[in-house]
Amino acid sequence: MNTRFYNCLILTMKEGNDGELIPPFKGEIWVRDNVIDQVINLEDNLSFGNDNNTSKDTLPSPFHRLHFHQEIDLNGNLIMPGFKNAHTHSPMTFLRSMADDLPLNDWLNSIIFPTEKRLVPDDVYYFTKIAVMEYLSGGITSIFDMYFYQNNVAQALTDCGMRGVLCSPLNDFTETPEIMASNYELYNNFNPLLSYKLGFHAQYTTSNDLLKEVAHYAHYYKTGVFCHNSETKAEVKSCILANKTTPTKHMDNMGLFAYGGGGFHCNYLNDEDIEIFKKHDLSIVSNPASNAKLASGIAPLKYYMDSGINASNIALGTDGPASNNALDMFREMYLAAVLAKLKGEDACAIDATTILKMVTQGGAKTMGLQDCMYLCPGQLADMIVLDISQPNMQPNNNLTKSIVYCGGKQNVVLTMINGKILYKNGTYYLDDSPEYIYKKAKESMKRILN
Repeated sequence: MNTRFYNCLILTMKEGNDGELIPPFKGEIWVRDNVIDQVINLEDNLSFGNDNNTSKDTLPSPFHRLHFHQEIDLNGNLIMPGFKNAHTHSPMTFLRSMADDLPLNDWLNSIIFPTEKRLVPDDVYYFTKIAVMEYLSGGITSIFDMYFYQNNVAQALTDCGMRGVLCSPLNDFTETPEIMASNYELYNNFNPLLSYKLGFHAQYTTSNDLLKEVAHYAHYYKTGVFCHNSETKAEVKSCILANKTTPTKHMDNMGLFAYGGGGFHCNYLNDEDIEIFKKHDLSIVSNPASNAKLASGIAPLKYYMDSGINASNIALGTDGPASNNALDMFREMYLAAVLAKLKGEDACAIDATTILKMVTQGGAKTMGLQDCMYLCPGQLADMIVLDISQPNMQPNNNLTKSIVYCGGKQNVVLTMINGKILYKNGTYYLDDSPEYIYKKAKESMKRILN
């Protein structure tokens, strides 16, 4: 389906020649099937792509270049790349508000792990769909998901039309390295919406023998590895006691990062760890809401950047709905910005525009989705529309900063993934109705709790 968006402000998330983010401009976006065909700047009479500018004399006409199946007047609202949730556990919607106000170890061992044992594959399918609905209504167009029963997660995502990157949840209790390798080959050829990364839950839940096997497959496939890393002080301390070094250094010694990858949380990286991240071009995925709620810590993102980690190697994620409890990237952006200021006692610590890059460019790089990074011709049509006429976005003094400091899920009025509108003005365009999804989830919860 070909779509024309017109009467809108466009935020491409690309930088200009001066290295600064190109400000929003009035224009049109044309989508051919699942790819952006044209981005037209009506203020400067330009139609531009990755590296080309075209004069107004050669501007394409919507009537001879494309036949549009739908033309959508955005009424002056903002269209931009969708948010990338670079760390989540989608099926954990079933644990939402079940294990609150507990420290991480008690949270995991007393409630989360025992309750998860009662799950069956069909449960995971519908709990994932609930998460997808929350992603779509919050402007999230791709997720980096780690959970078991991955076939059911994958099927739920593809049935909904959601873009997802799956990460192996391997640990001493779940999966095997052979299953991880099989899934790597399966899901990287399963559906254009899906891809797969090697990984494991965390150093403290995964034996050294298993880590050696993960490293073997990382070298075999020449690909990166992802895991929870340095989330709490206790985690780092226990690794030092057991292995005489930090989790990051221990995993690097085992060859896990030879081909890149990254870490989720990364609240307590020391200077040697930071050098390892720089050496292997590893990504940091910060989860400020979850880490604050579990009192795990605040990732010193400003210090990491001052130490040489590129902002493009930093992404944000919600973590799972059991520990957050919302799947809301607006909240993550706000917290990432203000906690960085609080941590460094510096109101200038991280600019809001840098935070916005983390949830678009940084997330895309972390997840290997470079074709979903910007709004420009040739990129996949993963985009969102924000209603900027609402009072929380007025007056429009600085739109990019307002998205981070003022924006909320109520501003999301349209979410398109791969050229298909999946959410618009409160309505979901999925294979199942919300009522049916809720019904199936309720049936699962009744069995789990009984």
